[in-house]
Amino acid sequence: MRVLGIVSETHDTGLALVADGVPELVLEEERFSRVKRTKAFPSHAIKAAFDDRGVGLASVDVIALPWDIGRFRTMTARALLRHFPMSLNLMHARAHVPQRNQILLLEHYIRKGLRTHFGDVALPPIVQVGHHDAHAASFFVSPFDDALVLVMDGFGDDASGSAYLGQGNRLERVWSTPVFNSLGLVYTFVTEHLGFEGFGDEGKVMALAAYGTDRLLGRFRDVVHAAEHGGYTVNMDYFSYDTYGQIRPMKAKFLSTFGPPRRRGAALTDQHRDLAYALQKVTEEAILRLVRGLLARFPSRHLVLTGGVALNCVANGRVLAETGIDRLWVPPCASDTGAPLGAALWHTHQTCALPRTYELKNAYLGTASTDIENETALDAAGLDYEVMPEAALVGRVARDLADGRVVGLYQGRFEMGPRALGNRSILADPRTLAMRAKINTVIKKREEFRPFAPVVPWERAAEFFEITQQDPFMTLAPKVRAEKRSLIEAAVHVDGTGRIQTVTAEENPRYHALVSEFGRLTGVPVLINTSFNEQEPIVARPEEAIACFRRTDMDVLVLGNCYVTRHGRSVAPTDASGEHGAVIHELKPRAQRPDARDREPRPRDGSTE
Repeated sequence: MRVLGIVSETHDTGLALVADGVPELVLEEERFSRVKRTKAFPSHAIKAAFDDRGVGLASVDVIALPWDIGRFRTMTARALLRHFPMSLNLMHARAHVPQRNQILLLEHYIRKGLRTHFGDVALPPIVQVGHHDAHAASFFVSPFDDALVLVMDGFGDDASGSAYLGQGNRLERVWSTPVFNSLGLVYTFVTEHLGFEGFGDEGKVMALAAYGTDRLLGRFRDVVHAAEHGGYTVNMDYFSYDTYGQIRPMKAKFLSTFGPPRRRGAALTDQHRDLAYALQKVTEEAILRLVRGLLARFPSRHLVLTGGVALNCVANGRVLAETGIDRLWVPPCASDTGAPLGAALWHTHQTCALPRTYELKNAYLGTASTDIENETALDAAGLDYEVMPEAALVGRVARDLADGRVVGLYQGRFEMGPRALGNRSILADPRTLAMRAKINTVIKKREEFRPFAPVVPWERAAEFFEITQQDPFMTLAPKVRAEKRSLIEAAVHVDGTGRIQTVTAEENPRYHALVSEFGRLTGVPVLINTSFNEQEPIVARPEEAIACFRRTDMDVLVLGNCYVTRHGRSVAPTDASGEHGAVIHELKPRAQRPDARDREPRPRDGSTE
């Protein structure tokens, strides 16, 4: 049975194809349209999933939507009656929360978009899955046969937080809290108050929090109160988003207590940093109380965290360290980028009772380009490049990194979710703070307080980080061991943590080999990793990788098996004995190479190029 999970008209539109519980593709529309957090119908993703693969909609048995429109309609009616007539402001297009029109008409938009793309064809049956049910369904591809599953986000169709007990191919909801009693919305609206973009820039505030003090912490604890059984209650004396949405989310009490909103682009002050600190700490405290309360009622050794709040890797690290669970698992697409996948999984396992056969061990479920497509794109751009065998390529790039060069790595299928995990990454040497400043200001052109993720081979992770489990999806921020911090200065955040990614040879052979070889050359088996983009969605296709490389100050581009450098002659690396490795010839001008159209396709390598 093949299920198409799909969503449109809300942020992070996209699709997932799941066959008998095994994900085939998970595609976000923004990667193809190049419009960040687009709400448009995922027509480009549809083309990539169907047209480009030569399959039709007839191959799909069921279409699953990650919203239960009936539940959402009931919730909307209650919200309007609660503060009528002022709550009619929620009907305004600028209110955004809840996204009333878009979700109430979601099935109409999906039918219309599919018929526009495929023509007047018979559509498969369409089913609706509760929004938090879709998030919780990531349990079905987790490493656990039984677990407590906690969903926390801005809002769903009937809740802002939900807990489930997962056992085999069944999930049972055992707790929920109302839509407007939302830690996610509090975090989002304080993010906007601090001059960043809500529903997208919350990670910036999490990073900024490390630079603040506890000066406002006592006052902010009045914003979120503890409740029975470990629950929490948002103090609505500070907020009016339940009446005005994004038009006017804060009440006068919030403004008088925490100051006026920061204009976007204005200088950050101690007040802003301290507010970010208070928000983050109170959020951590509330999550810890909630998890402990749930575990007291529903004991489990395993915990799955999902929903947008689960992208808070600092809070996740504390949950793992301080709640007594054995293992924590957070999917790479915990936010709404994973909602279509979750809807398809829920229908497959919960509704149709198909047994589980698949564990999600890597996030590489996007599309890939072939060797010929990579070389054709480089030829069209007029760039000199060299096609290199795997071992020589790894050795050369590791030497570049050790020499302080910044490398754009494009290989295989792109990652699902908001984080680059080695297939669409910018990599650099973590040993000096100057490298962090260079990437932030010259390449990424982003705020200087933003940290980078350290990537480390799993077998070496415990040497550098206080971590006891793998984290291939960059969902935890453990402490860097004190004696190692001076060795990887650019990868250590101001609070002594690192948003780690562990990598294994089984899940990403080239990535693992590259970090390992860098470790052999330098004695430090850690690289810093950031997403391959510049103020745009992460690159998906070779043309976008080339464009990003050319307009930034990256030194090296690895495009599949193609090596491009700004530094002229390519020098072969040496091994430990001083002997040269594979012979790597001088780059030839493009005019001396046969046109890409005249070459035979090369075999695909192990990274699915």
